Amino acid sequence: MKITDIRATTVTVPLEAPLLHSNGAHWGRFVRTIVEVEADNGLVGLGEMGGGGESAELAFRALVPHLVGHDPFELEALRFKIANPTAGLYNNRTQLLAAIEFACLDLVGKHLGVPVHDLLGGRIRDAVQFASYLFFRYPQGDVPEVRTSEQLVEHARALKDRHGFTVHKLKGGVFPPDHELDCYRSLAEALPGDRLRYDPNSVLSLDEGLRFGRAIEDLPNDYLEDPVLGLEGLRLVRERVNIPLATNTVVVNFEQLAANVLRRAADVVLLDTTFWGGIRACVKAAAVCETFQLGVAVHSSGELGVQLATMLHLGAVLPNLTYAADAHYHHLADDVIKGGPFRYEGGRIRVPSGPGLGVELDRDKLAEYAELYRELGGYPYDRDPGRPGWYPIVPNDRWADPSRPLAPLV
Repeated sequence: MKITDIRATTVTVPLEAPLLHSNGAHWGRFVRTIVEVEADNGLVGLGEMGGGGESAELAFRALVPHLVGHDPFELEALRFKIANPTAGLYNNRTQLLAAIEFACLDLVGKHLGVPVHDLLGGRIRDAVQFASYLFFRYPQGDVPEVRTSEQLVEHARALKDRHGFTVHKLKGGVFPPDHELDCYRSLAEALPGDRLRYDPNSVLSLDEGLRFGRAIEDLPNDYLEDPVLGLEGLRLVRERVNIPLATNTVVVNFEQLAANVLRRAADVVLLDTTFWGGIRACVKAAAVCETFQLGVAVHSSGELGVQLATMLHLGAVLPNLTYAADAHYHHLADDVIKGGPFRYEGGRIRVPSGPGLGVELDRDKLAEYAELYRELGGYPYDRDPGRPGWYPIVPNDRWADPSRPLAPLV
């Protein structure tokens, strides 16, 4: 089996409402690049990359001459062809590698008639547990704003009723820490017996991170994720706050993982199949974490169904996955895979059992959302459309005002 062509299609898929985060916002949609790797036996493997647009499509197209004729089974050679570690100093292709690795694993699975998790050692669970991913958000249509603690609790309860979540993650760093602390404590009071986690995306100062962490020590926390910037900042918080520390920002490769092992700053590493350069890299990283008694979780980077499938196959094979995975997925209004979006059952999503990744593209949906991308274009992830002229700094002191209702975006 040899690669004959690679196609990349950028799509934008609507969200139920625009989501706020510490660095800006998701402007009511996700922009993703769907990758198709065609082989000489007629099979097509699927991959997905975050963001994209014309630049991503050109980057994938530029790889075609180097990968035509490559055997999808030869995944180590693929890694060096795309993301040689020294050449990568000049041209970081980690996320390109991830998308093409997904597609090659999909091809191999389809060729052999087995699911990807069988290629990774075999599944040890049939479904992966997920946390709710709670965002402060703008209103849109019939979807109300989430700004106050009462609105956040109502939103969390609705998601719990609809999807069965028993773990809840609050994406913070938007409003002043005291307001978000009140919101977080309100969640704990309203959802007795459920677990919690808080992630302000590294924008708190050390003093604020310590104060926030100490103020929630009595709650049923899974972990405190990236309260401050950097391994040393996390280490200082970890030494003074009695809550496990987690990161998805400063341990995203093996050098950083080694640094965290030698001088522990984070207790839990969130593995992202895109950030790490593929599913196989995440499996390797999870084994290192198992050896050194680091916890692992699965990170979400705004996935559609193709990448969600990679997260599910990863979650299926990790014995040390003791935390619920993250997913933005339930905020999507649609998807580009056949059969529509994956469904939650009791806060879990079943691992696909079909050959390869176990998903196929809905060609009509792909065309529809490719056209929508051509109409709307991209958006700046690090800007908030409701605060013209604002931009984030770290540590942040430019908080949104929680006393002002969030107006619908035009």
